[in-house]
Amino acid sequence: MEKKPQSSTEESSIFDKKVSRRNVLKTAGAGGVGMLIGASGIGGLLSLSDTTVTKGETIKDVIPFYGKHQAGITTETQNHLYFASLEVTAGSREELIQLFKDWTEAAAAMTEGKAVGDHSGNHFLPPKDTGEAAGLSPSNLTITFGVGPELFEKNGKDRFGLKGKKPKELKDLPKFPLDSLEDKWNGGDICIQACADDLQVSFHAIRNLVRIARGKAVIHWAQTGFQRTKQADSKKETPRNLFGFKDGTVNPNVQKETEMDQQVWIQSGDGADWLADGSYMVVRRVQMYIEVWDRSTLRDQENTFGRHRDSGAPLGHKNEFDKADYNKKDENGQPAIPTNAHMRLAHGDGKQQILRRAYSYADGMDPQTGSFDAGLLFICFQRNPEKQFIPMQQRLAKNDKLNEYTVHKGSAMFACLPGTQKGGYIGDTLFS
Repeated sequence: MEKKPQSSTEESSIFDKKVSRRNVLKTAGAGGVGMLIGASGIGGLLSLSDTTVTKGETIKDVIPFYGKHQAGITTETQNHLYFASLEVTAGSREELIQLFKDWTEAAAAMTEGKAVGDHSGNHFLPPKDTGEAAGLSPSNLTITFGVGPELFEKNGKDRFGLKGKKPKELKDLPKFPLDSLEDKWNGGDICIQACADDLQVSFHAIRNLVRIARGKAVIHWAQTGFQRTKQADSKKETPRNLFGFKDGTVNPNVQKETEMDQQVWIQSGDGADWLADGSYMVVRRVQMYIEVWDRSTLRDQENTFGRHRDSGAPLGHKNEFDKADYNKKDENGQPAIPTNAHMRLAHGDGKQQILRRAYSYADGMDPQTGSFDAGLLFICFQRNPEKQFIPMQQRLAKNDKLNEYTVHKGSAMFACLPGTQKGGYIGDTLFS
């Protein structure tokens, strides 16, 4: 659960548009956007693309939806997350293709701060857009789509003629020691990750995409997430998890294209060429026993992570980004970084790297224990989970001292689709 601070890459670069927000609102309306959305989706309708560009505010918090890779992977982490896993109920391949086309049109509009669909003056039909994001900035919204293993084959059935395209790496994760998985937090046919600097904007995105999917897909599970906001931390230091430790110090450098190609982006020739420029996403819902942690000594907490709490530096070092010396001894001749410390086990021999993009969550009270239901929605991206996440998690599951304070309740893997260009749609390489 460590990474270096990230910066936006090409697909997440910010571009400016001068758009009169007054004109956008006048066109969109908070409650007067037209036609009823049924199972037929939104194909063919406008997405306010004809909004007049005039003198007005400069909108700087837009991350392009279209590109070689999907945004929301190497994009600088936003303040908030709304994650949804869906089960597909569509009865045909054609319906599923149309759903991805409709999603593409809607997602591209929402990431530009536009409403979903065109304006209609018919007050006797439900509005096209749900309206809660009207007047809000795009807030660096990114929408990332992935597909799960059972979209290709379920109970031995080739559901949509995609069985032959299923990558061998795309399968349910093994059950690791100490896992306490619950079906309500596991798996899914499709995932949608909506990240933004405003929670209402990210929820609006998921809400409208799920609405568009009516009759074709339903929510299986969903989770909100947060980290410290950019307003609260102008220095953009590494975020802290709910245990109070910096979470995300060691990550591959998203600015180095060769490193991203090696560690994150699936390459042509990896076995599923339709997935080239995509990435495998692993999601784990990790509940933290924060009340137990709060009663632990600072020394025990630091030994658990292998880092100093205040600075984030490896034990025996001064600075957060110092390279850890795993051979260094303390004053008693013992390893300065304990052999069961989280960072030592995550590092291993240094051969496995993943791109971590996790968010904390807090969902009120755990009814079974009466304590907080809070923890980490751990999300990571990699080129090959069998060579990256899985061996890393196997080490952690067996010996990590952090296991005394956490339990894994949910687990899923998705193949995040390649990006697409205007005129195409997310998933077009899969269905072609």
